[in-house]
Amino acid sequence: MSETPKFEVIDRRKMKAEEEKESGQTPAPPAPSTPGEPASGPRLVVNEPRREAPTKEPAPPAEKQEPADALPPPPTAQESRDQKAAYDASAQRLEDLIRAQNPAEGPQPPVGFEHLVQQFYVTAMLQMGAGTQEGQRPRVDILGARITIDLLGILAEKTRGNLTEAEDRMLQSVLFEARMGFLELTRMMTVQSVPPPPPPAKK
Repeated sequence: MSETPKFEVIDRRKMKAEEEKESGQTPAPPAPSTPGEPASGPRLVVNEPRREAPTKEPAPPAEKQEPADALPPPPTAQESRDQKAAYDASAQRLEDLIRAQNPAEGPQPPVGFEHLVQQFYVTAMLQMGAGTQEGQRPRVDILGARITIDLLGILAEKTRGNLTEAEDRMLQSVLFEARMGFLELTRMMTVQSVPPPPPPAKK
């Protein structure tokens, strides 16, 4: 019984045209095909291994490629400035709308480094069951809490030497408290997972 033919459509004309359009070059007319030579464009491949050009090197495996290769190019300085200006204008419109609906509410304070640290700290505490209402069973995400605390550690490491004394003291205190909460919670979980010893045998 013969195998089902495998079809492979290869058409790189569109990508090539876009590259030439971006570079400002005029695409060259296709070379006339000679008898016995396959024409360009889509072709039918039936039970044949895919043939590559002799000079083309095989692509490295996906897992060995650098992460930067898969990222788009960074924005230009002008693009970043334009985006920042548009973002600030949009945020201001939102704040004006909120203040129009709540005239008694004053302007929002600017977001600072302490807000970032507090966000991580509150997230870690909630993941470890803090804030649970009385009578309800705490919902603990211990793995998520570990990731959040590790992110706090990375933040402390990457900002070392670039913080004020107050910012560094706050970050170190928050990181210490979060790690202590994690240690206490994991100890409780370990003790609860150990089965109690069997009762002594009656004589």
